[in-house]
Amino acid sequence: MHSYDEPVYLISVVATMLDIHPQTLRQYEREGLVEPSRTGGRMRLYSMRDIDRMKLILRLTRQMGVNLAGVDVALKLKEQIDEMQKEIDTLREELSKVNRNGSVHCSKALVTTSAYNIVIFEE
Repeated sequence: MHSYDEPVYLISVVATMLDIHPQTLRQYEREGLVEPSRTGGRMRLYSMRDIDRMKLILRLTRQMGVNLAGVDVALKLKEQIDEMQKEIDTLREELSKVNRNGSVHCSKALVTTSAYNIVIFEE
């Protein structure tokens, strides 16, 4: 079995899987909506991730009537949301560690104290 990101599918196979013309796949590549890998002989190879992305593109264009410029915007927004979600997950993990340890490293502290200032938080 191949990994999700491993490029193994030829353009003809993907076109058959998605029931579209290979020229449509080439157009998606020209528009920058999908970026298949290339072999040494310049043959396009698609991964399952690429295929799932094209399924989303087809759903947006066929079922929702979105043009390719709109698809580009939607895909970029989705990528930003995915990146932000990863950052949120990382921050939640850090917060969870802090809650377990009961302290925050001084480089990440929101409040600093000196010999002259005392900060008291009440729950």
